[in-house]
Amino acid sequence: MKKILLTLLGGILLTVGGFAQQEYKPKDFSHLKGMPGFSDNLLNLHFKLYQGYVTNTNVLINLIKSYADNTQAYQYQALKRRFGWEFDGMRLHELYFGNLGGKKDIDRDSALYKAIERDFGSYEKWKKDFIATGLMRGIGWSILYYDHEAGRLFNTWINEHDLGHLATGEPILVMDVWEHAYITEYALDRAKYIDAFFNNIDWEIVAKRYNP
Repeated sequence: MKKILLTLLGGILLTVGGFAQQEYKPKDFSHLKGMPGFSDNLLNLHFKLYQGYVTNTNVLINLIKSYADNTQAYQYQALKRRFGWEFDGMRLHELYFGNLGGKKDIDRDSALYKAIERDFGSYEKWKKDFIATGLMRGIGWSILYYDHEAGRLFNTWINEHDLGHLATGEPILVMDVWEHAYITEYALDRAKYIDAFFNNIDWEIVAKRYNP
């Protein structure tokens, strides 16, 4: 008989069918503190919000498994619908923090730079389009996606975490444009925040994400 050990908030392992699965743990992005244009207070608040997504992802995994024998229950279905929101919130923040902290411009000899020029006409045109996407009215994310099937790059607007993603698309560059990412530093001046974001992109990390 399958053994299910539910670990809601404080546990380390989830055992299902004899297999131990490690719970998700928040990644440490404290090296970003001191980054120009981003106060430590802003980053600490953002890290705390990200950690909440990690916690809630673990909670939902365990709660969903607790309904394994009652999958017709309304609670099971509601939890399933919520899972994408928490999981994507966790992953998008990891990608966002992960592509920050750089001090160099994009390498013009890199495969990514050449792909940007190919698909957008020039780096400047791509940047203008990416920024325009990030300035769209509403909360969300501006994401540079790579479509492996067609070998093309797209700047994409993601509204809520679980809506608007390109199926099978690979996130290459992720920019958070929810208010919590900038409002304590820049009030409603999102454009100024985006300038700070571009000044801190880690292009080496971003280039490694591009695997045509």
